[in-house]
Amino acid sequence: MPDIDISREHSLGLAGARAAAEKLAADLGKRFGLAGEWRGNDLEFARPGVSGKLSVSDTHVRLEVALGFMLKAMKGSIESAVHHEVEKLFPRR
Repeated sequence: MPDIDISREHSLGLAGARAAAEKLAADLGKRFGLAGEWRGNDLEFARPGVSGKLSVSDTHVRLEVALGFMLKAMKGSIESAVHHEVEKLFPRR
């Protein structure tokens, strides 16, 4: 079960959602030291203490993040930062 689970509908289409996902991955990658790789429409990422998946479709995006023991104490601030980025890049329908 993920520690952070964000799901929402969007109106970007698949190409727009993938572009927004790339931007999200770059922004969060710089901030939290993450690296990811696309597997179909899923962007899987990991670093010590964090792993997750960003799944996109033409109408929906879902971000699932598992935090290691040491980062669970910072879950609130991490989740807030991630929510802010998702809100910015995937506007609601």
